[in-house]
Amino acid sequence: MTTKPWDAQLAYWLVLPLKDSWVNPNHLTTVRLVTGLAAAVGLAVGNNIWANIGAGLFALSNFLDHTDGELARLSGKSSKWGHQYDLVSDAIIHILLFIGVGYGLKGSELGSSALFMGILSGVSVACIFHLRNQIEQRLGKDASRQPNFAGFDIEDVLYLFPLVTLLNGLEPLLMAATIGAPMFAVWVIWQFWTLPQSQAN
Repeated sequence: MTTKPWDAQLAYWLVLPLKDSWVNPNHLTTVRLVTGLAAAVGLAVGNNIWANIGAGLFALSNFLDHTDGELARLSGKSSKWGHQYDLVSDAIIHILLFIGVGYGLKGSELGSSALFMGILSGVSVACIFHLRNQIEQRLGKDASRQPNFAGFDIEDVLYLFPLVTLLNGLEPLLMAATIGAPMFAVWVIWQFWTLPQSQAN
């Protein structure tokens, strides 16, 4: 039996009072999107103070990503459009986050290559999100579910992003993403193309 992630459990209790209110899941998705965009802008400014603010906003945005789904299940207000809106928001935030990091590091030792690295990482993330969405639509949500251990998903490592900025670790993070994101994208592409023909069409 899979343990429900701790952040999803917290999100459940936070949105429970909104179950019968006028607030719908798309409102929460919009708040998550705006928070994520603000995080990308903060990281793009290129100084430590704004990088830390941006990282904090990104961690908040990452948590808010759980609230719309929890409210949808609680209130029965799930919709195909809302699900797509959530997925697109995820992709936009992560793409612009890496581009913001790259832009903000133009004045570092990475120089002008930082922006290219951010774009490459962001495009790779876009590919990953798109193909995982396709796999989920064809095989069901369980097919793209992340590993879970003691209530923590592998993606919960994103909550450590503020620690990265506090330790001035954006440069090694971007270098790792420039290598890792394209490699993971290639793996997801392979996973998608090896689906049985009846499921890949």
